[in-house]
Amino acid sequence: MSSIELTSSQKKILQELINLYGTTEKAVKGEDIAERTDRNPGTIRNQMQSLKALQLVEGVPGPKGGYRPTANAYEALEIQELDEPAEVPLYHEGESLSEANVQEINLTSVHHPELCRAEIRLHGSITDFHEGDTVTVGPTPRSKLLIEGVVDGKDETSNVLILSTTDMRAPVEDPEH
Repeated sequence: MSSIELTSSQKKILQELINLYGTTEKAVKGEDIAERTDRNPGTIRNQMQSLKALQLVEGVPGPKGGYRPTANAYEALEIQELDEPAEVPLYHEGESLSEANVQEINLTSVHHPELCRAEIRLHGSITDFHEGDTVTVGPTPRSKLLIEGVVDGKDETSNVLILSTTDMRAPVEDPEH
């Protein structure tokens, strides 16, 4: 299923549907997706027809209707759909974000701490993050890794924040425990 080639517009719309659905667990209205992606509601309806044909989205009829992502949607965007995801705290400008969860952390240039970047893939919207904002990720469940950094950029299509790290810490534990 992951061989589906989506346009960047389709990826962004599908990602926003998954973000909105993840916070409410209810069908998402096309108007809400249009507002979050800065697109016309008619454009969203047209794209949803294509995404339905690809079996990435299902329509929910009725007054409380809208759209729901299918399991294929998560696979197409390479998002792990976890029943009980581990909570990884995320702070934006010092404020805890409960509606977003860290899904993946990729560290680049680790050999040069002053140049180290962290790519943080979120399950949740990244639209409110801007270059220069401070972000703290962690501690992670197993290694207790804590990353602090400044937003250097973002990839809204993949729902990734790119941080220029300012600090990274993981406590050293006694291996006997």
